[in-house]
Amino acid sequence: MKTLSHIQITPSVTIMNEKVISNSGINGIYREFIGDYPKFFKMDPLCKLGVVAAELLLKDRVAEEKENASIILFNRNGSLITDRKYQKTISDENYFPSPALFVYTLANIVTGEIAIRNKIYGETSFYILSHQDEDVMDEVVKNTFLTSNPSFILTGWVDYDDEEHYLADMKLVNQL
Repeated sequence: MKTLSHIQITPSVTIMNEKVISNSGINGIYREFIGDYPKFFKMDPLCKLGVVAAELLLKDRVAEEKENASIILFNRNGSLITDRKYQKTISDENYFPSPALFVYTLANIVTGEIAIRNKIYGETSFYILSHQDEDVMDEVVKNTFLTSNPSFILTGWVDYDDEEHYLADMKLVNQL
């Protein structure tokens, strides 16, 4: 596999292809580099993180190349932060489940948002691992190249605990 582009987003810094591009949080990065997706502010934090990282990685890719791409993401928390918020809406004595939160109680909504926005029609998967295990992640990506032959794969770790603890460590890869 060959890495075409790489991004890391943490609460304090965003590094793209080994160059610091921002010291803003997720919303600041969105405003600074993207800014044209009104749905963004309705998303949960995990989805925002994944979408921002993906947008920066995919910005120079042409539509024809994206069509046959795949998305494979990993984390250790799934959608836990939103699951907890949703649980509060149904545990409350007034019992009012939030449809706006419910849609984000599946971690794979991140891959769906990225695929829809970028018209990616290949495989999309979201795996939960106990930790960021590069060997396991690479094996899944290699198997995807063997079974579906995508033009490239958007892959990596995207995990959100809270405003002070999150990481997107994502990359675009293709076959050699």
